[in-house]
Amino acid sequence: MYVWLTVLAGLAVLPAILKSLYPYLFQDLKYVFNTIRFGIRLTKYKKIKPFYSILDCFLDAVKKHPNKIFIHFEGQSFTYLEVDKRSNKVANALQTCASLKEGDTVALFLGNEPCYAWIWLGLAKLGCPVALLNHNIRAKSLLHCFTCSGAKVLIAAAELQGAVEDVLPALQEQGISVYLLEEDQDQGQGDGVAEGINLLSGKIQQASDAPLPRSLRDNVGVRSIALYIYTSGTTGLPKAALVTHERVWAASFIQAVSGVTSDDIFYINLPLYHSAGFLIGMAGAIERGITVVLRRKFSASQFWADCRKYDVTVMQYIGETLRYLCNTPQKENEKAHRVRIAIGNGVRMDIWSEFLQRFGDIAVRELYAATEGNVGFINYTSKVGVVGRVNPLHTRIFPYSLIKFDAEKEEPVRNAEGLCVRAARGETGLLVGKITNHSPFVGYAGNKQQTEKKRLQDVFRKGDLYFNSGDLLRIDHDNFVYFQDRVGDTFRWKGENVATTEVGDILTTVDGIEEANVYGVKVPGHEGRIGMAAVTLREGAEFDCVNTCAHVANYLPVYARPRFIRIQSCLEMTGTFKMKKVRLVEEGFDPALIQDELYFLDLEQKKYVPLTQQIYDSILSREVKL
Repeated sequence: MYVWLTVLAGLAVLPAILKSLYPYLFQDLKYVFNTIRFGIRLTKYKKIKPFYSILDCFLDAVKKHPNKIFIHFEGQSFTYLEVDKRSNKVANALQTCASLKEGDTVALFLGNEPCYAWIWLGLAKLGCPVALLNHNIRAKSLLHCFTCSGAKVLIAAAELQGAVEDVLPALQEQGISVYLLEEDQDQGQGDGVAEGINLLSGKIQQASDAPLPRSLRDNVGVRSIALYIYTSGTTGLPKAALVTHERVWAASFIQAVSGVTSDDIFYINLPLYHSAGFLIGMAGAIERGITVVLRRKFSASQFWADCRKYDVTVMQYIGETLRYLCNTPQKENEKAHRVRIAIGNGVRMDIWSEFLQRFGDIAVRELYAATEGNVGFINYTSKVGVVGRVNPLHTRIFPYSLIKFDAEKEEPVRNAEGLCVRAARGETGLLVGKITNHSPFVGYAGNKQQTEKKRLQDVFRKGDLYFNSGDLLRIDHDNFVYFQDRVGDTFRWKGENVATTEVGDILTTVDGIEEANVYGVKVPGHEGRIGMAAVTLREGAEFDCVNTCAHVANYLPVYARPRFIRIQSCLEMTGTFKMKKVRLVEEGFDPALIQDELYFLDLEQKKYVPLTQQIYDSILSREVKL
């Protein structure tokens, strides 16, 4: 009897001992279990004939709970059945007026609104891939993004009519069908709409809501292209990442891995043209069969009010949104909400801690991923400041490594044999993911050069092939993964990727500017890097503060406009004629340290003003908002 009591006592304290020795063991085991579970599900979907897509998951949700609210938006609510019927109307209308068929790509140029969901679902029912255009882009960038997807049809929101008309001649030359979701459905074709733009809302309203036959998308498979999602690149223009149906499924599982259940209510305030809002948010909601609260854009002042109004239990974020929430005036009822999970990326450790202290015990699921990447991480623990953990199963399914990187040369360090060198544990290194059948890198639409640029050869053995993430990470001795920085010609500001070459190309079209070297600099108290440009002026020219501001405002969204300009006599180049940025980035924008003329973009005055020590101090003290 004494022996059995001893054994039972030992078993009783075993969990406590294991937790003491291995504090994250049970969380690791749960993550491994979920990884296996969702891997089996995806394998099953791949084998089903015809292929079981996220659309089929939505249709099953309609059958299971037709009257459950799918989307709340600005006082309106739409059930799963209502969204299904509206998507049928979209599909039937476009099949008739645009003669769409399986494989035809359609570009969506819309802001966050409920029709985003049913238009996408309607196009999916026709077997059409969809390009998700950033509604902030204009002119050359808009035309480029549309063209590289190979789309034959453009569907735009009414408020974006002007942007569409700016590129309409070029679209007409290519024989593109352009449709506008007009607000006034009684409006005539010639009433305020340019010739060549077709009105679509009325056609959708009049179309049948009868289901469409499954045969219309019989040839859609797991590796078929589902979406084109745009990411900034070093070419100066956004790149269209190819998102397969397999990738849609994989991204949709992030909610489930984070602990989201079918009873949760998910708050989407990130742009639907981003993978976070669309794949993790919208597709993830369909996979879970839950209700989403959709907002046009993030509002710090209305955030918690929305959460309380709709009983939100899961929120999305980027680092900036959590900082904005922490910057709001404190209130007594800040913890009076039901939010229990926050999914996102890019939050600083200090903001993370402050967010938890102010707003309660929320499980922050910080993740690392790239739309086109083949490896990602998620922090499934309560440890603040990390993006994930290393575990053997993850490494086996998605082989990756951190390699030494030369920041000055902006290239991996190679040994005498020409192979890359692994970064030591605790050392910052460039993340690379091995390209395999299980972890493919599909690349970018219409851009073989940039696709090949992201493929890194001869990494650990001759002939091997890895995806170059362009990101620096660090793994500590406890197997936690930390995001460190970005490399190359892209930086992140306000949750958006900014391509330095694109901004530089715009600046060099300003009268008087000869060359421009664009980079991102850190500002204390802010996530990411804000835009700055070192420029040279043409002989005899002076820097035009007003015209330069007007020019960048016309061609660049707010987050991409350089807030600081540094006038130089010449730009420093490498031996291969690449602009040097490391020293410029390190020097930042401190007028006490820099002898060159410095200017600051004052959004209220709508011009660049000389960057004085007073303005500099005001930026650091946050009196000036960026």
